[in-house]
Amino acid sequence: MLVLDKPAGLLTQDSGSGQKNLEELAKAWLKLRFQRPGAVFLHAVHRIDRVACGLVLFARSSKALSRLNASLRAGKLQKTYRVRVEGSPSLSEARLEDYLLHERFQARIAAPDESGARLASLSYKLLEAGKGQSLLEIQLETGRYHQIRAQLANLGHPVLGDRKYGSRKTWPQGGIALQHYRLGFWHPVKQQMLYVQSEIKL
Repeated sequence: MLVLDKPAGLLTQDSGSGQKNLEELAKAWLKLRFQRPGAVFLHAVHRIDRVACGLVLFARSSKALSRLNASLRAGKLQKTYRVRVEGSPSLSEARLEDYLLHERFQARIAAPDESGARLASLSYKLLEAGKGQSLLEIQLETGRYHQIRAQLANLGHPVLGDRKYGSRKTWPQGGIALQHYRLGFWHPVKQQMLYVQSEIKL
C-alpha cells in the first residue's frame, strides 16, 4: 500500500486527457525508489476531487487491491474531511441524507425515486464559526461523486471557492477549501485498522 497527500489542482488518476496525475507520478517514484526494471503496479482504491486536497490510498499489488476494495465495500474505509463553508449551519452537529445523480461533471440533488439516484450520507460537526464562514469536520459514510460539495451546497453552505456549487468567494490557497485529512483502513495482511493523518491545511 501507499498513502499520498494530494495537492489541490492535481488529478488522482489519468482522466484520458493525458494531464499530470498523482498515480503516474507515484509510479515513477516507486520505479526509482525500488529500482523496478518493468512496469509498476499501482492503483487508487478511492479518489478525491481534483480541486480538493488530501490523502489518497493506493494498492501496490492486485491482491492488495482486491482486498482493499472488499473492505471498502464492507464499509471499513473511514474518511474524515475538514471543510470551510460559507455561513454557519443552524445545527452544530447533524447527519445529512440526500439522493444524488451524477450528470455533466456535476452532482445534482434528486428525488429518491428518480432513475439512477443514489443515497448519499455524511455527518458533520461544527468546529468554529465567524466572519461569514465556518469550519466543519465531515465523516463520510458513502462515497458518491462530489458528495460533500453537493450536500453542503444543498444545505445552503457551499464550500469556499467552489463556484460550481454556488460559492461566491475564492479560496486563496487554490482549489476549494476541502481536505481529506484523516484515513482509516483495514490492513489486508495484518488484519487490523490503520490510521493515517496529514497536516491540517484549513
